[in-house]
Amino acid sequence: MKKISEREFARICEGIIEDRETICKHNPIGMPEEILLWMLLSCLISYLSLSEIETPCFNGKPNAETYRDAILFVLKNRKTENFEAELYLTNLTKIL
Repeated sequence: MKKISEREFARICEGIIEDRETICKHNPIGMPEEILLWMLLSCLISYLSLSEIETPCFNGKPNAETYRDAILFVLKNRKTENFEAELYLTNLTKIL
């Protein structure tokens, strides 16, 4: 199972923050917070090479809380060291 370091997670979040305007512009369906969290989840799925079985699936229409929970679930056993991912998620969505 591939894991992610805090440094790499921070780098991914920073990249999304830098490109947030473009990301939201090209994904007009949903609120900006949902779009950015969806993008982070998608990046993590790719970075960690999650299989279809390991990838979170959703019932109904996901919202920001759903994506936040999915990200934390994906990270649960895949961090190389203990770090507060919630702080990065808050930072990612507070600048909207």
